[in-house]
Amino acid sequence: MPGISRKTAIALAASASIALLVTSCTGQPEAGASDDASKETTVTFWHAWSAPSEVKAVKDLVAGFEKAHPNIHVDVVGNMTDDKMNQALRAGGDKAPDVISSFTTNSVGTFCSSGALVDLNPFFEKSGIDPRKTFPKAMNEYTQFEGNRCAVPLLGDAYGLYYNKTAFKKAGIASPPKTWSEFERVAEKLTIPQGDTYKQLGFMPNYHGWETTTEHYLGQFSPTYFDKDGKSNVAKDPAFEAAFTLQKKLVDALGGYRKLETYRSGLGDEWGPKHPFHTGQVAMQLDGEWRLGMALDAKPTFDIGVAPLPVPDDQADQYGKGYITGTIAGIAATSKKQNAAWELVKYMTTNTDAVVDFSNAIHNVPSTLAALKSPKLKYDPRFKTFLEIAADPDSTTAPASVNGGVYLTTIQQFGYDYESGKATDLKAGLKKTAAQIDTDIAQAK
Repeated sequence: MPGISRKTAIALAASASIALLVTSCTGQPEAGASDDASKETTVTFWHAWSAPSEVKAVKDLVAGFEKAHPNIHVDVVGNMTDDKMNQALRAGGDKAPDVISSFTTNSVGTFCSSGALVDLNPFFEKSGIDPRKTFPKAMNEYTQFEGNRCAVPLLGDAYGLYYNKTAFKKAGIASPPKTWSEFERVAEKLTIPQGDTYKQLGFMPNYHGWETTTEHYLGQFSPTYFDKDGKSNVAKDPAFEAAFTLQKKLVDALGGYRKLETYRSGLGDEWGPKHPFHTGQVAMQLDGEWRLGMALDAKPTFDIGVAPLPVPDDQADQYGKGYITGTIAGIAATSKKQNAAWELVKYMTTNTDAVVDFSNAIHNVPSTLAALKSPKLKYDPRFKTFLEIAADPDSTTAPASVNGGVYLTTIQQFGYDYESGKATDLKAGLKKTAAQIDTDIAQAK
């Protein structure tokens, strides 16, 4: 199931282990890209996919590459965690991967600054490929750090709004909300209390509510996480205060933190068929493109609608944008076969037909502008919403940091404190959060 391994909690936890790379991997080896990619050779490719359908899709992708490059053979190793990849990238050796693919975009800053993965800019230049014209804006941004493009997008995830069309019709709601003020009214209208709980909840706003993380909310506000000097902007950019205020307002309007948490604790698992959106217990859901297939597989008793997430009222002209993340690929700095490895990476990430076929197989968003427009894409008409979100130049992502996603964990922790009432002074809390982020980054350098 695409997205399971990209759960935010897992991704953020992986950031801590990736931080180890900073102290143990410094720069690219002397060997560099000195191999002859036209000679008979074998490269090793480690990836994280594990579901049978996904593993088959990767094998088919590699088979296409080997057909196009009969002299380059690929040894594929699947179901590899970031921890295992990190250890191998540090150790090097004959058994280490030449190419890796990780679900953790939050790690790009650490991968780049530590030198664990090579800078791909020279390879793109040598191949005559302009990344800015090849990849959607947000994906192009999250695969580099301070000018070092040590990763490349390999399919992506776009976040939008799923809604119960049957419940909408019953409540007399004609269309999905486009602004947050409209969203609040719709969420309240869709909420049906039942004693101390709910017969139906319009939306689960809590930060523990599956994909309703701080960074996914913030994506609709287009925040600037760091200033030009690399300092945290959390206390200065009004987008952060606006996003936290909006979420807290939703929590209070829909019954309060404790009531919502009590209800949430009795709902189904995010990855199982009893997900509360599937069952109709929650009428709207912030989620990624993979949710559509999972929801349809659960055979719901209502019609499913898909739309972009709402935007702040003063950004109504940017409706259609969303938060973007995805899988990344890179070449190990310890690899002695970097030119051959680049041929594999280039094929998997820039060959339009290869990207389209892979997208069709695992139902993630294509990661090139050409693939997003390909007539060969096969998808449910509702999936088109996510293709449009991915291609939207106003869509956003979380920027790379030298210590991975630690800053996102810090922001999320403040979110837990603020929504629960543990923290009551928003401005003071944001200042404290920014100071902690700056301290953590300084210590990681």
